[in-house]
Amino acid sequence: MAYGLGLVKGLKYTFTRAMKTVAGDFKHLGRRYDETLLRERQSVRGTGIFTVQYPEEKPAIPENFRFVPFLVYEPKLDANGKPVIDAQTGKEAINLERCTACGICSKVCPPQCIWIVRATTPEGKPKPKPAEFYIDIDVCMNCGFCAEFCPFDAIKMDHDYELANYERHISHIFDLKTLMKPATYHARIHPLDFKREEDDRKAKEAAKAAKK
Repeated sequence: MAYGLGLVKGLKYTFTRAMKTVAGDFKHLGRRYDETLLRERQSVRGTGIFTVQYPEEKPAIPENFRFVPFLVYEPKLDANGKPVIDAQTGKEAINLERCTACGICSKVCPPQCIWIVRATTPEGKPKPKPAEFYIDIDVCMNCGFCAEFCPFDAIKMDHDYELANYERHISHIFDLKTLMKPATYHARIHPLDFKREEDDRKAKEAAKAAKK
């Protein structure tokens, strides 16, 4: 009698989960792809078989999810404190690039997928900003070392993972223009990290002011 009992128990478990899935589909008929419902079904409160019907359904991305890095810049703000939109690009206008082209990110990168060319003045002296910045996203292993070691919080890990293309030799080598994203975007996808960084920055500024 012992033979086959484990198989029966396993099938019972699978059948039970399948029935819960069918019951859940009928219960939520017509709102299957509702964003609030998806979060509930993919949480610990969800029941049934945990299958995501991609691309109609997409799992919620955790804040610490790591994909291809991007460079952070401070956007220009108008008199009301709102970002100014560049008419040509349709993106938030650049006020200050955080990257100083120090090269630490390229040095710590395990697969060596980052290339940086530092900008220079007309006299040939180096400037603390990149003239060129490239990341080969097919080589990048998404380890996050570049973001971890950057002393200026200038490079962060993105949440955009839908980067498939029909051509990879040009479009999959991201340049400076492609990599640049505003600090407001960083705050949106990494709210806890952004708050921690801002608190640290304010604390340092307060310490400097106290010394003066």
